[in-house]
Amino acid sequence: MQRPTLLAPAAVIAAGLLLSSCGGGGGGGKRLPTISGAGASFPAAAYQRWGQEYAAETGNQVNYQSVGSGAGVRQFLAGSVDFGATDEALSSEDFNKGAAGERGAVQIPMLGGTVPVAYNNANCPDLKLTQAQVAGIFLGKITNWKDLGCPDGAITVAHRSDGSGTTYAFTNSLACFSEEWKTKVGVGKAVNWPVGVGGKGNEGVAGVLSNTPGSIGYVNQAFVRGPLKAAALQNKAGNFVMADAKSGAAALNGVVLDERLGGEDCNPAGADSFPIVAFTWILAYQGGQGAEKAEAMRTFLTWALQDGPQATASELGFVPIKGDVLQRALAEIEKIKE
Repeated sequence: MQRPTLLAPAAVIAAGLLLSSCGGGGGGGKRLPTISGAGASFPAAAYQRWGQEYAAETGNQVNYQSVGSGAGVRQFLAGSVDFGATDEALSSEDFNKGAAGERGAVQIPMLGGTVPVAYNNANCPDLKLTQAQVAGIFLGKITNWKDLGCPDGAITVAHRSDGSGTTYAFTNSLACFSEEWKTKVGVGKAVNWPVGVGGKGNEGVAGVLSNTPGSIGYVNQAFVRGPLKAAALQNKAGNFVMADAKSGAAALNGVVLDERLGGEDCNPAGADSFPIVAFTWILAYQGGQGAEKAEAMRTFLTWALQDGPQATASELGFVPIKGDVLQRALAEIEKIKE
């Protein structure tokens, strides 16, 4: 069966990342209630594609809105969605806050991914950046392409304007790359950027970059398309590597997850590791949703972690969940009850 094509960024935004297909869909299994979630834009390309395929295979519907990790966590804690999505693991405090504290919460790693530095400069086709240069660009200390070995021209920096797990992963790595970044700017879903133009969501930053020759920013690998290219980044071992499934897997395989399946590494070791990577999680309630809604959540999450959907995500530039992390994730899904 031919896979559906990925919507262009503008179409994705216009659709509000509605995961469900129109009509009844295929599949002859049990019809389950529609589930709705909101959160990270980092995995949105995969979640949108999964929704199409899940509806076609099962006839069941999943709605997802790409609103950013910060907004997704807030909606989850408020109990206004069936599930949230985030690229920054939930804090111990948040597990005990609001609806998460009242109903219990689980945190399921659904995918891994890279956060490349993307740029729009046709005159600089093979950009390689050291970790110090990446920090210098976003600190506003490197302002001209000639300082990066490219033809002369002003650099326009693009960054997220909303609370974002992608921003957390990116700034977390910058803090490991640069003591100046760590002390002057710091780490967070939202920071006081020294320089640049903001865009909402990975979609928004990709749009700013695509429409602005001479620009540079950070997005999930799935959004590097059209006029955008990804720079090769220097990793902890000193090698320059491109963001792809291999370098992402090499980095994420070394991340140790805690008892709630949260975890990160700001500068992974390994000769082949990409230096900026993150897991992305779905947050679900352990109780309080009723038996049918709980079954709908378990069914979709288990389906999404199978080989087929994970392979679909890999085609889009994500890193599949495998091995011990996969087994732990499947076990965590079983905690979702009435």
